[in-house]
Amino acid sequence: MRHPDFPSTVAVPPAWEASLRLAFAARGERTALVERRHRGPLLVQKPLYPEGGICHAVILHPPAGIAGGDSLEIALAAGAGAHAVIATPGATKWYKSLGRAAAQRVTLELDAGARLDWLPQENIVFDDAHACLSTTLTLAPGASAIGWDAVVLGRQASGETWARGTLRMDTRIALAGSRRALWLESARLDAGSALRRAPAGLDGLNVMATLWAVGEGATPALAEALAETLPYRADLRAGVTRLEQDGHAMLLLRVLGARMEDVRALMVRAWSALREPIHGVPARPLRLWAT
Repeated sequence: MRHPDFPSTVAVPPAWEASLRLAFAARGERTALVERRHRGPLLVQKPLYPEGGICHAVILHPPAGIAGGDSLEIALAAGAGAHAVIATPGATKWYKSLGRAAAQRVTLELDAGARLDWLPQENIVFDDAHACLSTTLTLAPGASAIGWDAVVLGRQASGETWARGTLRMDTRIALAGSRRALWLESARLDAGSALRRAPAGLDGLNVMATLWAVGEGATPALAEALAETLPYRADLRAGVTRLEQDGHAMLLLRVLGARMEDVRALMVRAWSALREPIHGVPARPLRLWAT
């Protein structure tokens, strides 16, 4: 996809197309990675078991970033009773796109009683990048999931601002067999949008994150307990909402901040507080977060 403002006479490098499909299944007291297919530069390391029977997998993208025209597809299926933890070793970098949009589409499907912790590190959107992120989560009755997405607008460590570009984020969380989504969001943001400075928008903050927690444990009491721990100050603010449909509930945590380190620490604390109520398993911080 070529951006309309980009001259057609400029040569652009070929784009990467990559896909990864993972399937997890319960094998007695242990979850096994039973399917692993990849095309292009997208794969996973050997499954790890730092928590006993829970299967941990780290998704790798060797090019280290997503350039204009690139398209990444990630599909994950967790069978009945399986529990998987998915992470990435570092931030996903969305490079200057030379006028072309880049996309990452994630599809997560959980069977009855399956559990998932979807914990990728942040997305860093470079200046003049055109990024499209899509996540779809479908859960069968009795399944539970906790996941997050975080975005940094501009390379803060290099002093670069996000002065040009576009960001598109689509998220859909639904129950298997239901025509209605439990949560549906479609966000479009232009680097020059007034929403970036508006008090009702990003209020000048360049880091934003969303955490969702779906399961029977997403009670009003849990939402209230989490809300009491959340900060609200000029450089870091957060709020939690509880959504319910047809007897199924989820918690939605939204975060805005000036520094990714602060936002990441808040998200990890929230996940740590939610994991046992949602999954019935105590939280154990990932080793990747300490590196």
